[in-house]
Amino acid sequence: MSKSSGTIYDDTREHVGLRGSGGEAQDGPGNDSPGANHVSPVLEAREVSKSFRQGPVVLDVLQGAALAVAAGERVAIVGASGSGKTTLLQILGGLDRPTRGQVLVDGRDIHRLTEKERGELRNRAIGFVYQFHHLLPEFSALENVAMPLLVRRAPVGEARKAARELLERVGLGQRLEHRPHQLSGGERQRAAVARALVTKPKIVLADEPTGNLDGLNAEAVFALMLELNRERATSLVVVTHDSRLANRMERVYEIEKGRLSERLKPPLRRGEPCTGT
Repeated sequence: MSKSSGTIYDDTREHVGLRGSGGEAQDGPGNDSPGANHVSPVLEAREVSKSFRQGPVVLDVLQGAALAVAAGERVAIVGASGSGKTTLLQILGGLDRPTRGQVLVDGRDIHRLTEKERGELRNRAIGFVYQFHHLLPEFSALENVAMPLLVRRAPVGEARKAARELLERVGLGQRLEHRPHQLSGGERQRAAVARALVTKPKIVLADEPTGNLDGLNAEAVFALMLELNRERATSLVVVTHDSRLANRMERVYEIEKGRLSERLKPPLRRGEPCTGT
């Protein structure tokens, strides 16, 4: 999923003044009207298909995928390497277009929006966590986490306050001014989780979020994601190859030969950890 991840923060360095500026960004449209009534599901895929043409051959990666995710729900998507898990997650997040079908995010068909509207909806309603943290190397942990709020033109002071509170919540209160290369792998991924949640999104889409971590750090990061899911009632969709991680979610979907289906999951034994390997 890393190829598309940069689209979330396009031109960030140019239009967000972080370093050397004590002022505040101009106020923009802000959050949507609090009076709007949204009903479940917060995310819905309707008969989503995706095909790629390779010369004379048409490759059907997804065929009629359908799922609905309710507010606060935890869903895992599993499947073999190359089965289409990441492609589906990119389509759900508006980073790629389906060949056919619809994706509704917070009641809006994300692929019928303009690029600007789609970007605004992603910023407001969706958080992203990747296998690689994708923190911007020239910015501190605090500035990286504040970035999504600054992209939506939140005042700098407000954005930094929200970022600081969330970094403290994920155990990085003593690492606010550290740049990514000064953080451990587990710390970088915790900062990435904080960045995904700082806008208080409706849903977080995570692509192998513990895949680059050792077992101990993988367990800590995933446990943190589950805690924040419960605290904030943020829906969580996780693509993973780790069956133990998947079985800690409320529902599990599997992609096989382009088809998405819900599967029964065995109960997790008490005390069984998840790993990132």
